[in-house]
Amino acid sequence: MTNKNQARIKRAKRSRYKIALHDAMRLSVFRTSRHFYAQVYDVSGEKVLASASTLDPAIRESIQHGGNCEAAQAVGALIAKNAQTAGVSSVAFDRSGYRYHGRVRAFADAARENGLAF
Repeated sequence: MTNKNQARIKRAKRSRYKIALHDAMRLSVFRTSRHFYAQVYDVSGEKVLASASTLDPAIRESIQHGGNCEAAQAVGALIAKNAQTAGVSSVAFDRSGYRYHGRVRAFADAARENGLAF
């Protein structure tokens, strides 16, 4: 019998395998109850090209709590800006096994609105 986190990791491995087949840069997210993190990896998956989280000073000053949709939207806008600075305009979205709703959806919508295509 598996617990919730093991099931999430299993879903994440399955989606990461499919992303690897497409040879695309990967936008990966990780969420906790208090914070939201995002990283853009190169095609090989070994190097981080851009990153953003609720721990960044620019976001930390503008939000009160890092575990809500408002914080995820701020991280989405920042990762889009950081990715464009690194020369990345198109990525494959890696949800890390999380359902596409709530904070993950707010993050994805904000990243798309700020110019990141996936």
